[in-house]
Amino acid sequence: MIHVLRLQNVPIFEQLQLEEALLRLDTRNWCILNEGSSRAIVLGVSGKEEELVDLPKAKKKNIPLIKRFSGGGTVIVDENTVFVTFICQKDLHDFPPFPEKILQWSSAFYKESLGLSEFALQENDYTLGLLKCGGNAQYLRKDRWLHHTTFLWDFENTNMDYLLHPKKTPKYREKRSHLDFLCRLKPLIPSKELMISKILRGLQSRYPTVNVPIGDVFPIIRQPHRKSTHYVA
Repeated sequence: MIHVLRLQNVPIFEQLQLEEALLRLDTRNWCILNEGSSRAIVLGVSGKEEELVDLPKAKKKNIPLIKRFSGGGTVIVDENTVFVTFICQKDLHDFPPFPEKILQWSSAFYKESLGLSEFALQENDYTLGLLKCGGNAQYLRKDRWLHHTTFLWDFENTNMDYLLHPKKTPKYREKRSHLDFLCRLKPLIPSKELMISKILRGLQSRYPTVNVPIGDVFPIIRQPHRKSTHYVA
C-alpha cells in the first residue's frame, strides 16, 4: 500500500519538514506530490552556499536559502516546479535499497508513467536527451528510504542567475551553463495537473493506493523528532 499526499503550492520548506517527519516517525509507504512553491533556493545537506549561490543577488531579492536533510545538488524552485517524493519501507520492492537501484527503479517508473521516449537517467539526473529536466536527492535509513525529485516543468531564465556554476558537476554536463544544460517539461506535458495525473495513474497501476488528507499528518509532524531541514542564516 502506498499512501498518497497531494499538495498544491505548499512552500518547499514546509514540504521538506513534512517529509523528514514521515521518514523518521512513520512506517507507512508514501508518495507526496506538490505542484509549485514560493521561490526558494534549496541546497543539499553538505552544500556550501558561498560556492553554489550568488549570495548578494539572492539577498537583494529576499530569496530564502534552505538546507534540506538529504544530499544532492542545489536548485531554485518556484510556482512552476513539480515535486514528487517517495518514502518507502525497504521491503516494499524486490531490489536492494541502494541509491543506484532506487534511481533505476524511479527513472523506469517516470519514463513509462509520463510517456516520454527520451526520458532517461544520466548519472543522478533525469534527462531528455542531454538536457536535465529533473534533479534527485535521497536519504537512506536502516529500514526505510526517501527519494525526492524536483521536476523542471517550467522556469524563469532569470532564476538561474542566482546559482553559481558548481565545482563538481555531472560528466554529461560538459561545463555547460545552467540555461544550456536544463530543459522544461512544459512543451511535452502542457500542464502541471496533467503531469501529476500521469504519475498518479502510473502509481495506481502498480500499487494499491490510498489518498490521505494533509490534516491527517499534522499529529505526526508535531511529534518530537530530529529536524535537520533549516534556513541558512
